[in-house]
Amino acid sequence: MSTGLPHGYRQVGEDRIRENVGLSYPELAPGLVIEHRPGRTVTELDNLLGAALSGNVAPIHTDAHYSSQTHWGRILVCSGVTLNLVAGMTVRAISGLTTANLAVDQVRFTAPVHIGDTLYAETKILTRRNSESRPDTGVITCHTTAHNQDDTSVLTFARTFLVPLDADTVRGANNY
Repeated sequence: MSTGLPHGYRQVGEDRIRENVGLSYPELAPGLVIEHRPGRTVTELDNLLGAALSGNVAPIHTDAHYSSQTHWGRILVCSGVTLNLVAGMTVRAISGLTTANLAVDQVRFTAPVHIGDTLYAETKILTRRNSESRPDTGVITCHTTAHNQDDTSVLTFARTFLVPLDADTVRGANNY
C-alpha cells in the first residue's frame, strides 16, 4: 500500500513527516549496495582535531614544513581520521538504528588522504542473521570502500553491528 510519502519518511502527524534514520533489518539484505552521499571534504580542522583527540601528533600529520620534506610533499591525514570520517558517512543509512557495534575488521588504507581531498563511500551488505543471544536483534555484516575525488580507492573495511528486528518499535519509542 502506497502512503504517498517519499521513501525514507513517515507520517507523524497531520501535515508533518519525519525522516527515517537507518535502514531496517529487512531492508539490509545481503547484496544491497548503498552509495553514501554527499561526499565529505577533509579539512585541516578534521585532521588536527582527530590527531589531537587520539594523541597522534606525529609530524607527518601536524607539521606542514616537516611534511613538505617527505615523499608526500604535504600533510598526510591521520588514518584514524580517515576511518572515522568514512565510517561516519555510512551511519545514516546502514547503522542509524544500531544498538551495538561488534567489530571493525580487515581495515586497509589503500592510498594516502590529504587535506582538501573529498571522500565518497559505498557499502555492500554481506550477511544478515538473527542474533542467537538477543532474540529481538539482527546481526549485519557489511563491507565499505571509500575513494577520493579522483576515484582512487583510499580505504576498505568490514563492519559487524546489531540492529533491532522491528525498527518501527524502536523508531516509535525513541522518536526516530
